[in-house]
Amino acid sequence: MIDGFIVYIDNVVSYLPKFIDSINETGIMMAFAMVAAIILGLPVGTLLFLTDKGQELENKYLYFITNALVNIIRSFPFLLLVIAMQPLIREIYGRATGDPIAASFPLMVIAIALYSRFVQQSLLDVPKGVIETAKAMGASIPQLVFKFLFVEARSSLIIGFTTAFVSFISYSTIMGVVGGGGIGDFAIRYGYQRYETDIMYTAIVIIIIFVQVAQWFGFKLAKKLDKR
Repeated sequence: MIDGFIVYIDNVVSYLPKFIDSINETGIMMAFAMVAAIILGLPVGTLLFLTDKGQELENKYLYFITNALVNIIRSFPFLLLVIAMQPLIREIYGRATGDPIAASFPLMVIAIALYSRFVQQSLLDVPKGVIETAKAMGASIPQLVFKFLFVEARSSLIIGFTTAFVSFISYSTIMGVVGGGGIGDFAIRYGYQRYETDIMYTAIVIIIIFVQVAQWFGFKLAKKLDKR
């Protein structure tokens, strides 16, 4: 048993440089997805809330178009989305495969759609009394959003982002199809395809640990900010 463990350690060490590279590739893709979720997903979700029926900026046409786009992207099979976006990525970035940055484009699109829906739901859960208080104080739309809605929903927004983050990790494992690399691609290429099951399961365990740490941190932060 000890000999087997030594062989396992030697095998893992031999793949360590490639594994570190895969972590870096996943990190690049996740960074782009998270930035897109915050910079674009948060405003889109807020727009969905504000333009919904009975809200401050009620606009059924704008709501219908935005809501439809979000629904279409979220329901689009992700692998097919990756393939369908190849010409657009090539036009924008110059290449569509073999690069974690190129692979980040589909992740960014799904991140925006996914988190925007979480944001909308979080804002819908804000008590109506908060909005009525803001109106009574003569708050403008930006003040309503930043000083009332976001403040009241901050815990829920963080939980939504944490949940979306875990989904981003799952989506990133598919990006090996277009040469994006990442931990998932490492597990398939160097573990499954080479029948190195110990390498494959090691990568899977690392992914699970990474997800658990992210969830723990996100829910811990959300609980700390929840003043209710």
